Amino acid sequence: MKNGFRQSMAWLHAWSGLVVGWVLFAVFVTGTASYYRTDITAWMQPELTREAALAGSQTALDLPRAAEIGIAHLQTHAVGARSWFIGLPQPDKPVIDLFWRMKPGAPPGIARLDARTGEPAVMRDTKGGDFLYRFHFELHLPPIWGRWIVGICAMIMLVALISGIVTHRRIFADFFTLRRDKSAQRGWLDAHNVTGVLALPYHLMITYTGIVTLAMMYMPWGVTAAYNGDATRFYAETAQITTQRPPVGQPGTLAPIGPMVARAVATIHEPLERVSIVNPGDARATVIAIFEEPHGLAHQHPQIAFDGTTGEVVEILQGGLKPAAKTFTTMVGLHEAHFAGPALRILFFLCGLMGCAMVATGLVLWSVARLPKPGETSFLGLRVVQALNIGTVIGLPGGIAVYFLANRLLPLGLAGRADWEIRAFFGAWAVMTVVPLFRPHRAAWREMAITAAFLFLAVALADLVTAAAPSPSALLRHDPRFLWFDAAMVALAGLFALCAHKVAQFKTQRRTKPAIVDRGGSSAPRTA
Repeated sequence: MKNGFRQSMAWLHAWSGLVVGWVLFAVFVTGTASYYRTDITAWMQPELTREAALAGSQTALDLPRAAEIGIAHLQTHAVGARSWFIGLPQPDKPVIDLFWRMKPGAPPGIARLDARTGEPAVMRDTKGGDFLYRFHFELHLPPIWGRWIVGICAMIMLVALISGIVTHRRIFADFFTLRRDKSAQRGWLDAHNVTGVLALPYHLMITYTGIVTLAMMYMPWGVTAAYNGDATRFYAETAQITTQRPPVGQPGTLAPIGPMVARAVATIHEPLERVSIVNPGDARATVIAIFEEPHGLAHQHPQIAFDGTTGEVVEILQGGLKPAAKTFTTMVGLHEAHFAGPALRILFFLCGLMGCAMVATGLVLWSVARLPKPGETSFLGLRVVQALNIGTVIGLPGGIAVYFLANRLLPLGLAGRADWEIRAFFGAWAVMTVVPLFRPHRAAWREMAITAAFLFLAVALADLVTAAAPSPSALLRHDPRFLWFDAAMVALAGLFALCAHKVAQFKTQRRTKPAIVDRGGSSAPRTA
């Protein structure tokens, strides 16, 4: 460390932030959106709201009957499956979601039924908020690859956070200073410091807990050594899941599932979320009723296991976590914020936005600090970094806007409709990343910001137009959640429009104002 400890930390902070910054920005944006994952899914499947109004809460919550409907469908269409899963209807989602796993290598099956009639539910095919949620930690890659990439980036971010704290010894003093009139580099540095320090506890917590949630994948050696690789037994002994019962290889008849569901609801007073049937058709089949986690930090689902052939209770799992498992589930709960009420969820969301701003300002700051001096030419690497910055900071949100827009504009009966929505997302993101390579840098920022503003505004307009399609009075029956969603889209459109205006305004100012001299008498650093 011939340059000193702090200088070495500054070098580490700058380069580690750049190497993973583009991935981290995508992780922060999609993770922040995932705080409202269910609301996004509801907006992208407006048919669910209409179904809820038709079904009524009494029918929607007839869980024993819904479970029987699901079993009847599975016994007809999923014969030979290793396991069945029944997602039970909820007041705001009166449908039955079915999923089954076949033999290894065979594709799984899915179905969605109307909770009132048992017929296939008619609604648009979409991944909804689940796509953004899974992209947050899998990047739409094969799960193992995606989780490893995100985990490595999160570890490097933890290094960047710690090295940033060490580097900026005046970080808390600088937090109260925003020197917009000094220079572009100083302004971006101050913005980076403010967004980093204001939510620093959140940034440290969300990064560390994100790593911990996948720690068993990154560091499996303890379980491998103690349980000979049998992770299922580990989770059962720590009271995170019920004890697994292996099949006996003899045929068996599944007992009526309705009474089991009724007994489970009477035993545990939490909303029943789903039912899984392990080894259906075997003499040792197991029916597991899985409830929503109780209010609190620990992310644990109470469960009741029944003998599938007799209907007798085998095990009740409610609390009783071992200390290490309690710590782990608390970390997961902190990261996912399922415990948060509306006000606290908004706070988490705002902290997530500051995380997005922290990464974005850091990326821009890196390129601004390396701009060529007057008379020098820009090198290829800097041009690529600048284009990737635009494609990440503006292109990714623009892609999300196109994802929402495709949900409203694609034909409802289009085959593979959900996949086309995702293709629209990646297509728009790619275009908004490639175009800046062929445009002047400042013009590219302004043009892409204007494009993103129009896209987000188009999302809100498309929703209102489709809602009013039957008749203008239909807008009065529009779900209030959808109006809040549209308002958020308009706010994002305004934000990107403001960014485009600031870029254009700053360009004009630099043409008309002389170079500013700082207190030391030297010319202000060059601008972005």
